[in-house]
Amino acid sequence: MHPPTRPFHDRLTTMGAVQRLGLAVGALAALCLAPAAGAQTFPSQPITMLIPYPPGGSADMLARPMLNMLQKELGQPVVLDYKAGAGGTIATGMLARAKPDGHTILMVLAAHAINSSLYSKLPYDARKDFAPVSMLATLPLLLASPLNTPFNTVPELISYGRANPDKLTFASAGNGNTSHLAGEIFKSTTGVKMLHIPYKGSGPAVVGMLGGEVSMMFDSISTSLVQVKAGKLKAIAVTGDKRSALLPDTPTVKESGVPSFVVNGWYGILAPAGTPPEVVTKLNQALNKTVRDPKVAAQLTEYGYDVVGTSPEVFGRHIDAELVRWKDAVQASGAKLE
Repeated sequence: MHPPTRPFHDRLTTMGAVQRLGLAVGALAALCLAPAAGAQTFPSQPITMLIPYPPGGSADMLARPMLNMLQKELGQPVVLDYKAGAGGTIATGMLARAKPDGHTILMVLAAHAINSSLYSKLPYDARKDFAPVSMLATLPLLLASPLNTPFNTVPELISYGRANPDKLTFASAGNGNTSHLAGEIFKSTTGVKMLHIPYKGSGPAVVGMLGGEVSMMFDSISTSLVQVKAGKLKAIAVTGDKRSALLPDTPTVKESGVPSFVVNGWYGILAPAGTPPEVVTKLNQALNKTVRDPKVAAQLTEYGYDVVGTSPEVFGRHIDAELVRWKDAVQASGAKLE
């Protein structure tokens, strides 16, 4: 005896359910595979590296030697896009609003940590809105001065400043830049009065020094060193814990009678928050391989950089620590910007 045959419409209903289940499973599988597929196809277009200061500054001098190899590693052009102004916050705000697909990244400086405390209001959160990729290098600052200034050492500078409280000026690469806050810390530590003259980047500020528009500048060693070696500026001191191998005869500010004064710049890459981890990893590997390449590293060392290249996690922890450190420094200096 044959089993009863189901009505035709019941069989259609069952077939439809099976088809819908198959489609649902397929869609779920596609979703699960999407991140991996996205990472495999990244990058699918040119990458824009935002530079928060004008050409000729320390960020630019770090980025340019990396370009050729970085492009080979990623298989796409890397375009440097200079968005200077407001202490680097214009470029940083642009990154926070960028699509989180890894095709827009930012060369970030120590000023990134400073700005959170220096500015009363920012259009982004320094940690929540960004994905750390790698800290590429560190760099001490150089206290340099025009040749005609009446001091050659830090003690002479302090003595001159105290005797002439209205004559000293110091340049910076912009409000909120490390060079600005270094000057503010020097003022509060030594009691020397100096007028801050902000420029739109290290390059223009060095030009201002060469023209005698300012008395001095705490500048990234990479940008002022060329002028010092050319005999157009004089080196007063470096700001690190130890002397720079590039200027072994130039003392540190610390050893020149201001033992609490140590300031180092650092440089790294951020991506927008929400960038897939696989994409961050691919960027990290390409960037670290590039800065550690013997030819690239040799050129960066010649400019005064100490090549690092970290994991995203290490860079994130570094930023966390810097946010606390510079918050204390900003409060101690009394500096504040709108």
